[in-house]
Amino acid sequence: MLLAHGVGGRQDLPIPFSAALTGAILALLVSFAALGALWTEPRLGGVLARTRPLAGVAQRVVAAPAWAWVWRVAGLVVAAYFCVGLIFGPDDVDNPTAGAFYVLFWVGLIPLSLLLGPVWRALNPLRTLHLLACLALRRDPERGLRPLPPGLGYWPAAAGLFAFVWLELVAPERATLPVIGTWLAAYAVLMLAGAVVFGARWFDKGDAFEAYGSLIGRLAPVTRRDDGVLTWRNSLDGMAGLRPAPGLTVLVVVLLGSTMYDSLSNAPVWVRFVQESPLPGPLMGTAGLLGVIGLVLAAFLGATGLAGRWGGAERGTTAGELAHSVVPIAVGYLIAHYYTLFLLEGQRTIALLSDPLVNGSDWLGTSGWTVGGLGNTPAGIAMLQVTVIIIGHVLGTVLAHDRALALFPRRTAVVGQVPLLVLMVLYTVAGLLLLFAG
Repeated sequence: MLLAHGVGGRQDLPIPFSAALTGAILALLVSFAALGALWTEPRLGGVLARTRPLAGVAQRVVAAPAWAWVWRVAGLVVAAYFCVGLIFGPDDVDNPTAGAFYVLFWVGLIPLSLLLGPVWRALNPLRTLHLLACLALRRDPERGLRPLPPGLGYWPAAAGLFAFVWLELVAPERATLPVIGTWLAAYAVLMLAGAVVFGARWFDKGDAFEAYGSLIGRLAPVTRRDDGVLTWRNSLDGMAGLRPAPGLTVLVVVLLGSTMYDSLSNAPVWVRFVQESPLPGPLMGTAGLLGVIGLVLAAFLGATGLAGRWGGAERGTTAGELAHSVVPIAVGYLIAHYYTLFLLEGQRTIALLSDPLVNGSDWLGTSGWTVGGLGNTPAGIAMLQVTVIIIGHVLGTVLAHDRALALFPRRTAVVGQVPLLVLMVLYTVAGLLLLFAG
């Protein structure tokens, strides 16, 4: 399993690292100044958000009842194929299970969700199994044994996401079949039990992968309106439409903080620190993961709390209102951090998927695929990484500015955003330092 996700270090940058860092900070400062001068009213995510319906053929296809079942069946088939290698394949490096789970699924959901929206909601085999069971029992899948508590919010998804990133980044033997299988079995039982108790709505905010995909999917250029019409939209309108909910802040911070920790865990200084520590590696990894997430959360809560006081917002509301601005930042880090992993290990996994039992088969016709750079160079990848991090922070600044205009009185709106600008700069500096720490 490929563990290092970066391209080798600061020396791979086509420009000096100090210049890249300075450029990133200047981009944020210029964006902040331009927004303060030119963007004086809230524009995003409201009732006036503009959408444009897709072509008629696409509308008819998507509106057909069979379309939803195409996605559900596809999800079941893919899950069943995955289980062939997980359950019946040998536990060795040629088994595609680890790559399919950690690379094609976890990382692959990012581009799919950015392009198509919350695709995992349509593909989720656990949601489909629950639906099929309800149809067989002639029960309404939306109704469980008790109502979904309004205060539950995204807390189950945040816990599930932390459990996954701990598995991916810290757990001993995390690429072995027993560990992956045990984790997935426990997760499936918990998700299906939640659906039985609370109904299908449980998956929306209880399933970590649905919540993860749906957050990223809010940046997709397509969406389905409440009346079922499929439309083009401004991606920022989609993200600005994300409203505060219990656990949302922790969910987005876990997403961002865990990616930062992944970069830190590959840095030589951290590797030496763990190797020289008398404490077990998993304990050090868990402490490091919690520590980075805690620092990211503390910085966010501190900056948003100060912004609320300076801006004159209602006490205790600013963090939840601004949580959506962290999502494009996290997406930028995810793309930057996992790009080479997805590019190289993804190709290798696709080749291995043709032989899930590792017996010489070629079920998909891909066993002969060879791993290549596909025209990418270390300098080009490094430039891409810097670029997507900067874009993520600029989009986060735009979202935070637009929401601040709605939260704060006009006379204090710009002043209230100064702590948020400082936070963005700190995240940028930390992110670039960690990404190119090697």
